[in-house]
Amino acid sequence: MNIVNLKIILWKEKNYYVAQCLNNNISSFGKTKQEAIKNINEALSLYFEDEKEPIFINIENPELIESSLSYA
Repeated sequence: MNIVNLKIILWKEKNYYVAQCLNNNISSFGKTKQEAIKNINEALSLYFEDEKEPIFINIENPELIESSLSYA
């Protein structure tokens, strides 16, 4: 059995919490933080179970930054 350490971000979007894995861009959601975490873990388990060669980006120290953008 292989073990990987994953970086997951979690945020609230209207009435749901969204969880996204930075290492392979898989995401899920739930009505509570706990449900979103449970759902992302299930989605990741299924992904790694089904993929013969899973895509995995190693992310050591992610940093959250803010940026301003003007658009028309």
